[in-house]
Amino acid sequence: MSRTRTPVVDGWFTGDGEDFRLLGTRCSACGSVFFPREDAFCRNPGCRGGELAEVPLSRHGRVWSYTDSQYRPPSPYVTDRELPWTPHALIAVELESERIVVLGQAVPGITVADLTVGMEVEVVPGVLHEDADTTWTTWHWRPTEVTA
Repeated sequence: MSRTRTPVVDGWFTGDGEDFRLLGTRCSACGSVFFPREDAFCRNPGCRGGELAEVPLSRHGRVWSYTDSQYRPPSPYVTDRELPWTPHALIAVELESERIVVLGQAVPGITVADLTVGMEVEVVPGVLHEDADTTWTTWHWRPTEVTA
């Protein structure tokens, strides 16, 4: 029996492989880009508001900051309490053309020892959790010199 692939948050990303992209919104009045997506109003306090359009975000960015998660997060984050906690790297990535910073996990196997500020990374599909019926999908950041 195969698992159903389900996004952790519907509408935040799309595609697979080279077509995988995070989805944001752009305000037609001021040009501001937002992630996560905004459907109600422009969050730029200096903007009177405009139409918001869905836009795919850049696949590549540069490490703005990073840290590691040494603790098991509380509920509603889902982890298998029977397994020991495995720390993972968290990366804040600057998308230059959008002028925003997007947070996400590094791909499995990448630790803070592998990262430097300014390093180029790319967004790739990832798995947050699997159970008997569902593979919960998300995004990960991968240094561009690391191949799949």
